[in-house]
Amino acid sequence: MHVLFREKHGLEETDVPIDLKQKPADLVFLSYSDSDLNAFAEGWRRGYKNSSKNFITLRLANISNLRHPLSIDTYIENTLSETKGILIRLIGGVPYWEYGLGQIQNLAKKKKIPLAILPADGRTDERLDQISNLPISTLRQLSTLCDQGGPVASQAALAQMALAAGLYASPVAGKRIIPNCGFWQPSKEITEEIKDIKLLKNLPIVIIVFYRSFITANDLNPIKELYYSLRRIKIMPIGIFTPSLKEPKSAKWISDQLATLKPSCIINVTSFSSKNKDGLTPLDIGNTLIFQIALSTNKKKDWEREERGLSPTDMAMHVALPEIDGRIFAGVGSFKEKMPTDIQ
Repeated sequence: MHVLFREKHGLEETDVPIDLKQKPADLVFLSYSDSDLNAFAEGWRRGYKNSSKNFITLRLANISNLRHPLSIDTYIENTLSETKGILIRLIGGVPYWEYGLGQIQNLAKKKKIPLAILPADGRTDERLDQISNLPISTLRQLSTLCDQGGPVASQAALAQMALAAGLYASPVAGKRIIPNCGFWQPSKEITEEIKDIKLLKNLPIVIIVFYRSFITANDLNPIKELYYSLRRIKIMPIGIFTPSLKEPKSAKWISDQLATLKPSCIINVTSFSSKNKDGLTPLDIGNTLIFQIALSTNKKKDWEREERGLSPTDMAMHVALPEIDGRIFAGVGSFKEKMPTDIQ
């Protein structure tokens, strides 16, 4: 398996041709979301670890690296032309990647490659259904698995694509459903209520709020480091995950939990502004201080050499808009690096 990402230097960046130099594999998964890619990487690792036979090979790539027509043509020639199944999860529908979808559709038709193109916004998209060549029932099942997220669901989606491509796929065991929002601990215990309230007595409480996608992608190292650093100084951290601070049901649940727990402060690791129409956020409980941590989308070496530090994109997402909400910027918690190749 091979995962490739391309750093983003700023909002003003223009598309340039890129050769990802990926070798062909049994299956290819493309998405605009690094969380999607990480989730499928974890799903592949889980299947590879538990497989008693030769497991499928996999290539993953971010569609943002394939915006230029020359990049698309090169990737099709070098990678997709020899693959046995293609799964794409697309944000924004056909207009956001029309040339790429058209060329891949032609390839799939010419070489009879199973092709599934799924919307990433939770809604059905008939145009994507028409470009795909798998049964609607299979597309809906794949969409459900991708929406659920996490290594188990991602492994199941890979198994479904493998079967569509005529490849061997072993049964997938394990719990596939992750709650929309809830409490989290590094022990991987996910629950919608705190089971042992005694742990909270006589210790100051700090709430760490982060995206549900961190769990589904198993991209939790920054949260774990923050959690353990607080425990070392005798502070009781409580992780709370959510798909978005603007999602109404999750926002209401978070507000209720904060009102009950009465934390000493809140550390927020979500991005953008979370104000609703009333100008409030679900974190606005009493006079609790809210600190904002940035998880940079760029490499640390770029942050170190740039006078401005964070890129314009990161500055807007993690600093400017959160400060509009009244949060206090507390620094950068992590940077992005390219993942190593698991196997060739």
